[in-house]
Amino acid sequence: MPVFAAEGAGQKRTSLLAGSLWKRQIHQQNSNIQDKAWASEKTTIIPPNTAKRLKSTKPEGDKEDATNKSSAPHTKPEGTPEDAANHNPEGHSYFHLPHLPKMPHRPTKEELLAAATGFWSRLKIRFKWFSIRSARPWNVDDWSAFVSWFVLGHIVWILVGTTTFVSLLILAINTVVAQETLARWVGDYLTQSTGVKVVFESAVVPKWKNGVISFANVFVSRRPGQGPSKVSKGSSLTAAAAAAAKRQADQDGSAEPEELEDDGNYTQFDVTLDSVNVTLSFAKWWNGKGLLKDVEIKGVRGVLDRTHVVWPDEYVDPRLYKHEHQVGDFEIENFKMEDLLLTIHQPKGFRPYSVSVYTCELPQLRKQWLFYDFLSANQMSGSFDGSLFNIHPHQSHSPAHTSEYDNPEVWKKHSRMRIDGLKIDHLNRGVEGLFGWIYEGNVDIVADIMFPADSDESIAKVVSDLYDRLEATVTSNRYRNFLENNPYTTDLDTPEQRAAFEAKNALDHDKRFLIMDMKVHLNDVRAAVPLFTRDLSYINQALIRPIVAYINSRKTFIPINCRIVKKAHEFDGSWTIYDCGLMEDLSAETYDAFAKDVTDSQARMRRFKKVGIWSISLALQALFMTMSGSVA
Repeated sequence: MPVFAAEGAGQKRTSLLAGSLWKRQIHQQNSNIQDKAWASEKTTIIPPNTAKRLKSTKPEGDKEDATNKSSAPHTKPEGTPEDAANHNPEGHSYFHLPHLPKMPHRPTKEELLAAATGFWSRLKIRFKWFSIRSARPWNVDDWSAFVSWFVLGHIVWILVGTTTFVSLLILAINTVVAQETLARWVGDYLTQSTGVKVVFESAVVPKWKNGVISFANVFVSRRPGQGPSKVSKGSSLTAAAAAAAKRQADQDGSAEPEELEDDGNYTQFDVTLDSVNVTLSFAKWWNGKGLLKDVEIKGVRGVLDRTHVVWPDEYVDPRLYKHEHQVGDFEIENFKMEDLLLTIHQPKGFRPYSVSVYTCELPQLRKQWLFYDFLSANQMSGSFDGSLFNIHPHQSHSPAHTSEYDNPEVWKKHSRMRIDGLKIDHLNRGVEGLFGWIYEGNVDIVADIMFPADSDESIAKVVSDLYDRLEATVTSNRYRNFLENNPYTTDLDTPEQRAAFEAKNALDHDKRFLIMDMKVHLNDVRAAVPLFTRDLSYINQALIRPIVAYINSRKTFIPINCRIVKKAHEFDGSWTIYDCGLMEDLSAETYDAFAKDVTDSQARMRRFKKVGIWSISLALQALFMTMSGSVA
């Protein structure tokens, strides 16, 4: 490093020159780049003490040269750095260090592309320039960054676009050779999650336009002796024939011994699905809610067989058969179904009948709340044993929010369910109470259902008064139904038992209620007095014959209006109208309506008798007065 110091001129000049600026300019190829380099020059101030130390260590020859140079008058050139550069033809600054080596020039992207010899070399240069902004070889840090980016990108892809990821995976392995393996993988997962046999007739095909994965001609079966790996790929007709042969073998008793361990005391079915479109969600699967996000089913045909279902002789509460929640139970966000036709076979020799669903659209379908979600369908239409039914949003001519039951903060939606001409044997089969007395006729049912909003503590505080009134209603009804519909609890109607029941009911934390305003029209019905009445309390004994007489005397048309209030958590795990207790509540409420009508009818008859006797006595009195006047 050169140091400018003056001898004999005084220590002051030496300090000033030693503390002056020195500048360094990187070598450039043209003058345009040199002009830009002046703005980024580095400046370093050397203190006087450092200048003295460097001077003392300098060789003698250098000292003499420095003395000669310092004796001559020397001044710093005036002007800007641009003037100095113009004055110096080599482009060096005043403090340039000539003994330092020149730095090599870093090639630009354009220079590298110009030096490339072919397409692949240019592509390699472009990719390297895009990734690391250089043409140097990749090092360990670069490779680790690539691996991290690849793994993280696929994780984000799986989380955000699970259906697309699985579609690409299916497309990659869905060749002629791998179709059997793919069908077995998908079927194993479905069998493990549902416990039924699945057969695929055609390959699994992703539909990019709709963003779904489509399954065509799928056969689903549930029969005794089907293990978790009974999954295959083939024709649905062949699978149906095998299922029929299996059922015939079970009926003949020629099944294998290991298969006889399964008693088959459950609902069995053989169903063919024309097409199934699904979308998947990794986030739902990670949260234990199943892999399915949206499901659309079209063209369902088959048989639902319940002839093997056997009930024990002793009384069993249907609520004990509720589904218990398990991790992985599906919670579908959007469910659609079209064109369903099933033939139902019931136990105890009940006649077969058909069930059809023309269209069905559900906002959600959860395995734990299956019956509740079907009740809250956006729209559903079909037929049940020839009786048309539909579920649609409730419409009213009155202004909105005219009562406390129209508060949107309390009720999520209002729906109307209607079924016309339902045969009475679907209601009186295995049911104790009023519907069990009616053996002939049909029923029209119209139900306006109010579904509670999702649980929220702030909303619960706002509507606490309404919930308290509903609580009193549902508590009394539940206790009465519990006593009247259970033949083994008729002796529990005591103040102590009632207080214990109400205390247990008060421990329920879910204060949401479902309200059903029922309109039941009995058409051409006939009733008979039951032979055994142990299911009825002593209160009902006095009204049983008047109710039966009332039904038979007005058999053409009998209207019944009632309200059913149920807690929302009673539908947790229920799949039918029986295990949620709705059938018992309907029977109890219709009995109350009949009892009220019979009581009113009897009071009216008593009034008619009193009025009739009074009229007859008045007429006789007038007649006697007339006769006495004529005689006189």
